[in-house]
Amino acid sequence: MLSRRALLATAALWSLPAILIRPARAAGETIRIGVLPFGTASWEAAIIKARGLDAANGFTLETVKLAGNDAARIAFQGRQLDTIVGDLIWAARLRNEGRGVKFVPYSTTEGALMVPPDSPIKGIGDLVGKRLGVAGGALDKNWVLLRAQARETGNLDLETASQLAYGAPPLLMQKLESRELDAALLYWTYCARLEAKGYRRLISADDIMRAFGAKGSVALIGYLFEGETVRTKAAAVEGFARASAAAKEVLANEPEAWALVRPLMAAEDDATFEALKRNFLAGTPRRPLATERSDAETIYATLARLGGERLVGEAKVLPPDLYLDGARNG
Repeated sequence: MLSRRALLATAALWSLPAILIRPARAAGETIRIGVLPFGTASWEAAIIKARGLDAANGFTLETVKLAGNDAARIAFQGRQLDTIVGDLIWAARLRNEGRGVKFVPYSTTEGALMVPPDSPIKGIGDLVGKRLGVAGGALDKNWVLLRAQARETGNLDLETASQLAYGAPPLLMQKLESRELDAALLYWTYCARLEAKGYRRLISADDIMRAFGAKGSVALIGYLFEGETVRTKAAAVEGFARASAAAKEVLANEPEAWALVRPLMAAEDDATFEALKRNFLAGTPRRPLATERSDAETIYATLARLGGERLVGEAKVLPPDLYLDGARNG
């Protein structure tokens, strides 16, 4: 979906922050973070390095570039990385299976169901017979929640009522733009890119979670750490959580800081840049962990009931001690 020029320009700039703004000396333990091409974790990492927020918080940040989510999960499970940005449901499943994974809330910004600017679709009920794209597969948490909302509000089974197409987000976005799809359930970065072109959010995952009992925006995405890493690098892990929060504050309060991040965003125009920036900042978690966990328990129970063992594993409740104590981004 990105032009060849934008891809080449961004690729050329990708390694610049690590080269140009590396701190003069290392501090404390090293935290190795896996980042994806154009992934938002790279934005935050760039600010941490540029402002020396790692050294100031007693650790040294090292970024490892990965090809995609599968590569990130494999590297994390293989102990090649200290942290990645991952899904709360997956983190809970790992912990329920005996791994001491810890979760640090990263973002409350979630996906949404997108439709073209002139679409006649005004609500979930209008999806009957329509061509609906779903990113992430049949067990994607956003899809499970949307299906549940359709059943609750309209006694509608979207799996049979709509013409479904599962696929990768860039492909689905392209098909929505070419009108081969009538609507698409996409991750938030793709939603932001479409919003910059005038596309509409029909319903967001946040809307659905609130309908199912969440009292605020829930961070279903966070930094994941192995229990062993938390034990052996406790000070560095806590320092990383503080640095992450500080980087978000820099981006929220210092517009000029985005000059460093923009080459990592693959934003081809100002409208796309502003949409990505706005959605990223809106997702900063600011609630106490106790409140965050309470809402997460509600949503997890809903997903466990609707998605079953295939989605969450054998456990029906959020595991205890999943959240890193004292960590709150924002």
